[in-house]
Amino acid sequence: MSGEKKKKKETLIIIPAYNESKNIEEVLHGLEGPEIAEFADVLVINDGSTDNTSEVVKVRQHHLVDHIFNLGYGSALQIGYKFAMRRNYKYVIQMDADGQHDISNVTNLYKALTTPDEDGRCPDIVLGARYMPGSPPFPTSAVKMLAIYLFRFAIRVVTGQKIHDPTTGLQGLSQSAFLYYSKFNHFDDQYPDANMLIQMMILKFKVKEIPAVMHIRTDGTSMHSGLKPLWYMIRLSYEILSVIMRYKVLKLDAEIGNHDVVWDEKKNSDTETFDV
Repeated sequence: MSGEKKKKKETLIIIPAYNESKNIEEVLHGLEGPEIAEFADVLVINDGSTDNTSEVVKVRQHHLVDHIFNLGYGSALQIGYKFAMRRNYKYVIQMDADGQHDISNVTNLYKALTTPDEDGRCPDIVLGARYMPGSPPFPTSAVKMLAIYLFRFAIRVVTGQKIHDPTTGLQGLSQSAFLYYSKFNHFDDQYPDANMLIQMMILKFKVKEIPAVMHIRTDGTSMHSGLKPLWYMIRLSYEILSVIMRYKVLKLDAEIGNHDVVWDEKKNSDTETFDV
């Protein structure tokens, strides 16, 4: 792991990356602008890339965790949550390395995370949504849209809440949310999407959506290319049923206490090592 000595802020931007050397440099360049750099550090999880993704990140001197093998998207994110937890960050913003998530979304997510709603409570999870009023049009395959409609319906039936974009990877998390995700068996190691939202809603974490600006991938291969969306839809449907059984029927971990976590600024100091 590199980048330990940098002065930390209260927010950590987590970027899982797999063979994204042609895209991630532009993403990092955007995140280094003063409007984002003043409140956020950047952590890249290089998930066993075979290109020079790691070298690109090292040159720009951001936090970096290198996986020897490809462990999967969910596993990469959970390593980021553990990093944020042990470094005592107050917020996490997760985004993709391929440039599809416009940099402007980061400040919008941060503002939403830190602004109380009408009930006086800040959200635990903020979703950057592609398919809600205020979001620019974003082209999506028929198979992916079918999955989105299915997962919207499942969320509405199980939780009573309406979510426009249940598969977005662009999210902001409070400390209580990523603390829960960081624990064993609390997070899907492959496809953490609608299943995780249902889990957190059942557990009474507050979820909010805001419009997001997205771009079409210009280089590399998406994790949902080819026939992968079909397998994704089948597997995620199974995981949703598993979540419903665990949290709604068996009520495991249903009482986890107060979600509010007090951020201790004194603990937000440099740490020399990070064990995973």
